[in-house]
Amino acid sequence: MLSKRIITAFVLIPLLILVVWFDRPLPWFAMCAAVWGGLAVLEFYRMVGTAGIWSLTWLGVAWTMLLIISPYVTFPGLLPVLITSAVVFSLLLLLLRKPGENQFRAWAWTLAGMLYVGWLLSYLVALRMDAGRNWLLLALLLTFASDTTAFFVGRAWGKHRMAPSISPRKTWEGAAGGVLGAMAAALLFTLPSPLQLPLSYAGAIGVGMLVAGFGQVGDLAESLMKRSAGAKESGNLLPGHGGLLDRTDSVAFAGIAVYYFFLIFHG
Repeated sequence: MLSKRIITAFVLIPLLILVVWFDRPLPWFAMCAAVWGGLAVLEFYRMVGTAGIWSLTWLGVAWTMLLIISPYVTFPGLLPVLITSAVVFSLLLLLLRKPGENQFRAWAWTLAGMLYVGWLLSYLVALRMDAGRNWLLLALLLTFASDTTAFFVGRAWGKHRMAPSISPRKTWEGAAGGVLGAMAAALLFTLPSPLQLPLSYAGAIGVGMLVAGFGQVGDLAESLMKRSAGAKESGNLLPGHGGLLDRTDSVAFAGIAVYYFFLIFHG
């Protein structure tokens, strides 16, 4: 299990850095994020289906992908149009189906998948556009550093459960290790290199704490959804890591944290 986890990370992380680094002649990261998000929300709807709740799956997948790439579209008012059309079209489709007791829950979970995956991942695309390559790499690499150190510290020294009813294996010791790992990785972005950002040491430590904290919240939120659906993993596409949705939660929340950190302090 651990060896599969390490091999998958060694394959995917360099590929991710490449699509973030090169954004011409096509927006490679936005395109990859849209495909990833479409597959992740498909896992979301399948996971919800295990709890006996059906969804308007293909509408949800299509609108999720549109939300993710929306920062690249310059059409005025596109976001309100996308959200409004998602609400209206999903209701229209429900009217065409045979009435049932789960109609409202199907509508609610369809919209929840679009917003949870599509809306949140769109922040990463917006971060690449508005802040640039290095800020996006900061969000991604700090998340990976936090997740990795939290995993190994929790595995070695974890004793005090953080939220046993939601995620029994998460510990406060692991969370503390994740914070330290993210802060250490953030300090690397202050050093002279192609990745250097205009960050003070205090700023780097602050953004490291934000990424680790938001990542933990995202991870627990996804664990809560899996537990509610009675699923251990959202999928098995990533050996050692579970499904794409399992790797989306902390990254998406970290993207939000870094995006607003950039806007407030460097925008």
